[in-house]
Amino acid sequence: MMVLFSPLEGFEVLIYCPIYFLGFDLSVNSVTIYVVLVLLGLFGLGFEFRLPWNWYPRVIPTYMQMCVEYSYRFFFDLIGGMTSGKGFAFFPFFYFLFFLIFGGNLIGLLPFAYTFTAQFAVTLGVSVMLNIGFFFLGFRLHGRAFLHLFWPVGAPAVLVPLVAFIEIVSYFIRPLSLSIRLFANMTAGHTLLHILAGFVISVVKGSGWKMAIFPLLLVVAIFLLELGIAFVQAYVFIVLLCIYLNDTYHPYHLSFLFFSPGGFEPPIVAYQTTVLNQLNYGIEFFFSP
Repeated sequence: MMVLFSPLEGFEVLIYCPIYFLGFDLSVNSVTIYVVLVLLGLFGLGFEFRLPWNWYPRVIPTYMQMCVEYSYRFFFDLIGGMTSGKGFAFFPFFYFLFFLIFGGNLIGLLPFAYTFTAQFAVTLGVSVMLNIGFFFLGFRLHGRAFLHLFWPVGAPAVLVPLVAFIEIVSYFIRPLSLSIRLFANMTAGHTLLHILAGFVISVVKGSGWKMAIFPLLLVVAIFLLELGIAFVQAYVFIVLLCIYLNDTYHPYHLSFLFFSPGGFEPPIVAYQTTVLNQLNYGIEFFFSP
């Protein structure tokens, strides 16, 4: 008897230990297990710096330390440049969130593994919580002036109600678009890999390895493509969060300019001259023994 498995079975949430407390479902399921695995992997990478073979390395800095420093600098520049240097309070969280999402995307590429970033509930929950936080942060920083984000400056009076309506709708569908982008890409890519891998196995069983060479090469190519997509989707997620955070700090449609004693200038100029110099101090503090 031949048993057919659906490619979507790998995205089913399995409950391993049901736990209910005060009406809340705290069960241990596939999502929680793989989130913990990714967190342990990130912790292991951080602990790797303290292992004995790194006490007296032959190359200083080590290759692992170089990768971490480059990623630190990359996201430090990204968040500083996109928020005019005002979003550094969120840098540790965004830095951690990128590697959590990237790790979740990667671990799902392993055979029989689970992709928690392909769960719409996970991506939507993260997106909604962050956007709600940005919304209240905007009101805390600017008060009612935060509503200028929805009121176009310089638009014709006839178009102001329509443009304001579009701005309000676009603002509140941000969590939906942010979550669907990550969820849909991970689901589609991993489903395609599952289908092609099953096709290769069927060809091998029916016609032998020689007939399966081309399908196998296609699976390898799709797998390498998914590796790139795993990084790109995590990166795009953080970039969009930086854009939304910038709107929180600059709730004006002319926020790409700000007033300085010398006149109007792009915020990236002030960021590079006043904030970027602190990056080396942050790196030294981060890696100091």
